[in-house]
Amino acid sequence: MTETTDVVVIGGGYAGVMAANRLTRRDDVTVTLINPRPAFVDRIRLHQLVGGSHDAVVDYADVLAEGVRLVVDTVTRIRAFERAVTLATGGTIGYDYLIYAVGSGSADPRVPGAAEFAYPIATLEEAQRLRSVVDAAPATAAVTVVGAGPTGIEVAAELAEAGRSVTLVCGEVLGPYLHPRGRRSVAGRLAELGVTVLDGPGATVTAVTRDFVRLGDGRELPSTVTVWTAGFGVPDLAGRSGLSIDALGRLRTDETLTSVDDARIVAAGDSAAPSDLPFRMSCQAAVQLGPHAADTVLSRIAGEHPAPLALALVAQCISLGRRAGIFQLAHRNDVATRFHIGGRPGARIKEFICRGILRQLAHQARRPGSPDFPVWAKDGRRRQVLRARRDATPANR
Repeated sequence: MTETTDVVVIGGGYAGVMAANRLTRRDDVTVTLINPRPAFVDRIRLHQLVGGSHDAVVDYADVLAEGVRLVVDTVTRIRAFERAVTLATGGTIGYDYLIYAVGSGSADPRVPGAAEFAYPIATLEEAQRLRSVVDAAPATAAVTVVGAGPTGIEVAAELAEAGRSVTLVCGEVLGPYLHPRGRRSVAGRLAELGVTVLDGPGATVTAVTRDFVRLGDGRELPSTVTVWTAGFGVPDLAGRSGLSIDALGRLRTDETLTSVDDARIVAAGDSAAPSDLPFRMSCQAAVQLGPHAADTVLSRIAGEHPAPLALALVAQCISLGRRAGIFQLAHRNDVATRFHIGGRPGARIKEFICRGILRQLAHQARRPGSPDFPVWAKDGRRRQVLRARRDATPANR
């Protein structure tokens, strides 16, 4: 009788689904995906949910391999010594290997009043709640979006295009990732949409109330609806389970994505911190880290040494409403270049990528282990960076 290996994947986002699908390439591996929701959340479309142009939900049958067992539940603890996870409903599930892909959510806002009066948008439930609040607000209501990263920019543009009066509070710089040329392109589109952009030293939020937002320079902005997009955090499951984590709570791993504490636990996506040099939290990273985590597990099952990471992030895509966007190109080390594609072509590229991600998930579901499409760029310099950092530490001098 053939012995099987049980692999549990915690988290059914981009990284978790990619990992689970890829694991099914071996018939002697059973794969269980544990996720708190019965449907896949297309998170890169949550801003569209708020604006009313998309529901950001996809049936798991469309993106998950048939051989994967889906358990709709929440893991409350990882019992590494026993190789088991405890579920919120009270049961337990054992594993031979575990892939930790719990993703990320809204960071805990430390600004007074933000937790009580501002609306985050990092999860499906938060976006649905915000959608209801926006729909219930008068058409002339002042909307303030706090945080000018991709999420803040996309939400501001989506709501402004729908006719809302929107102020975007940047907290220093609009689109910090962007090259100055790309930043000017985004600023121009936001101006066309009527978004008031506040940046510079005084454009940091110091307090939020039901009716206004107070800035660092003393200004008070009337705000009927305040949207909070300033930062992401990760679930505390790894820390609560006694595993080593970084300052943000991500699971610390080596370059094969294996936990520094346990060779049977592998991480992927936003919740992974390989070599304490984590990648930017993004769908782009998740759909590459997920397959790598699966390959690490499959290598260990086969008695082989897992390959180290060589992942590269080479662009950032931002929607600017339904009729414009920006595709900001970057070097392989995730630093923006001067080249970008904006306007309608930028919007078409963003939509192509959004649809392509789901096609990529479905492709791995149908043909697990087949070459990724698109073929992702690799960053061979990462090892050099890690080597230089290691050589610079006092213990190695």
